[in-house]
Amino acid sequence: MVVFTVALTWIGICEENGLVRSMSAKGCSPDNSACEGFFGRLKNEFFHYRDWEGVTAEEFMGRLEAYLVYYREERIKKSLGWLSPMEYRRKLGYA
Repeated sequence: MVVFTVALTWIGICEENGLVRSMSAKGCSPDNSACEGFFGRLKNEFFHYRDWEGVTAEEFMGRLEAYLVYYREERIKKSLGWLSPMEYRRKLGYA
């Protein structure tokens, strides 16, 4: 079974490199919802519906870094009172 083999390979890679795969209990999706939401937005806003043909790994990483800076510094969120994450942190005195 392909999925089983991939999962075993992934688990092995994580264990070999001392990585923790999850911080929550198995089946406890609310613990992961913020990260899942972020990665969903990242895929929709940055990755999907773009032509990546011919883009090198270095170019991709540069574009990803630029998106992450935009997300942190400029992208406003309703849940943060229409502030960007950094504006919100500065307002609270955390940054």
